[in-house]
Amino acid sequence: MAEDLYIDNGSKKDKYCTLVPQLEGLLSGEDDIIANLANVAAALKETFRFFWVGFYLVKGEELVLGPFQGPVACTRIRKGRGVCGKAWETGRTLVVPDVEAFPGHIACSSLSRSEIVVPLRGADGTVWGVLDVDSEELDSFDDTDMSCLERICGML
Repeated sequence: MAEDLYIDNGSKKDKYCTLVPQLEGLLSGEDDIIANLANVAAALKETFRFFWVGFYLVKGEELVLGPFQGPVACTRIRKGRGVCGKAWETGRTLVVPDVEAFPGHIACSSLSRSEIVVPLRGADGTVWGVLDVDSEELDSFDDTDMSCLERICGML
């Protein structure tokens, strides 16, 4: 079934509309969070060919690198620092059209040009991690990405 998760045609919205129910099916049969994070990262990377897709998990006062797809990444991020740390601190999804214009951006790779970070919440609303997606293109992310990625994160 996993090989069926990758969608190479259609608009961005079409790809999400196909991917979301497939991920729902995949995730519903597995309760291991690391396995689920790994599969979501792989599915997003393969479907959209994003530069980097991964998760950071809250460990004390830092976000620590979790499952990801793409080049080597920053390992630890303090609360409030960079796009990931700010999304954790505010509990809000952040869409950054140009990472160079974001105050305090952490350049794990100079190839990353735009970014979206979505908080992961527990049943009590506490942020326990973030989904971080980077693109090599400016202004890659929009309301479609935000709503669909928030829906996907809500399944985790």
